[in-house]
Amino acid sequence: MNELCDLAKDDLLRRGYSRRQMMRAAMMIGGAAAAAVLDPELAWAQDDRPRPAKIQIGLNEFWTGPMAPGVAATAAVASRCNRYWPADDNGRMIITQLVKTISQVENVPEDHISPWPGSNIVLARAVLAYCSPTRGAVQADPTYGTVGGAAKFLGVPLKSVPLKADYSHDVKAMLAADPNAGVYYVVNPNNPTGTMTPMADIEWLVANKPAGSVVVIDEAYIHFAPDYPNGTANHLAIAGKDVIVARTFSKIFGMAGMRLGYFMGRPDIIEKIKSYDGGNLSQMLPIPSVACGIASLTASDLIAQRRKDLVETRAMTVDFLSKRNVRVIGPSHANMLMVDWKTKTAREMLAAFRAQGVEIAGPRWPVWPNVSRITIGSKDDMRGFFEAFDKVVVT
Repeated sequence: MNELCDLAKDDLLRRGYSRRQMMRAAMMIGGAAAAAVLDPELAWAQDDRPRPAKIQIGLNEFWTGPMAPGVAATAAVASRCNRYWPADDNGRMIITQLVKTISQVENVPEDHISPWPGSNIVLARAVLAYCSPTRGAVQADPTYGTVGGAAKFLGVPLKSVPLKADYSHDVKAMLAADPNAGVYYVVNPNNPTGTMTPMADIEWLVANKPAGSVVVIDEAYIHFAPDYPNGTANHLAIAGKDVIVARTFSKIFGMAGMRLGYFMGRPDIIEKIKSYDGGNLSQMLPIPSVACGIASLTASDLIAQRRKDLVETRAMTVDFLSKRNVRVIGPSHANMLMVDWKTKTAREMLAAFRAQGVEIAGPRWPVWPNVSRITIGSKDDMRGFFEAFDKVVVT
């Protein structure tokens, strides 16, 4: 388990954390062991049960692996991995090149970029850094679970606010739910619905939130959005706003098993997030993943092709479900759909599809007990889902 540095201990005590909460904070920054507590999907992944399903459409993974340039870069750097911080053929530090590449692609200054081994760690540390027993976290309901999981784990207040009728974040209701929160969490596109929140709404929340708080904008699925690279929250980070814009390589880049992500924000926000273990974890990046990420970020044609393929396959899936009078919550702009089974529970449907060799998401959103999240896989994956659907669903 990682030790909290002295500055972090002093900061937590000043903000009203109890000794027990500080011990939990130390557990949380310890890495993978705590990750399972924070996110149900990670807990499921650490279970050692066999995975017999031939079709895996339950965890929002991309249906194929890393992009070809990334695979080649990974292989090329492997022989240098005897070094903690290896250099490329031109003598440039590989981790430094990741930051430079992100800066060029996203048009964000290098000192506003902080790479991490995945984005979940950043989300959890945002709660640790900006929440306290008197300043909680506010999220949508339903949404991705790490911020809520971190708040519950640390024992800080948590408010969950229903999505609007169009399934976007109700930012005014979020602010009203806790006008003095430390973290306001917006996932855009949202997980599990895939729906978009207008940038004007996010900008309103940033402009009207209380002083000393931060808006965490989770853009894990932003590359699937129809107007990408427009429509991101990068400009808020560049403008010096109180924001954390989180990204991951786990989705369109097909690197879920390689554990790489980053966030964008003001330099002082980056230092605050790093402070709890002296910045150690943010430097402990898997070098093959870094090399893969560098090569993938600039593969704009491949990113566009993957998005096009996803959109086509998602439309094919929506059409199939529509013809069977099955309601899809949306519209989704990501690699997932929320399917309303009406009279069947998500738990029942998980078991039914699993019996057909298809793994979908289980019951993770109490507000919607009869709704399952379906990841959009390859066209062959979805045809297998269609075949299983017609065996287990009576419409």
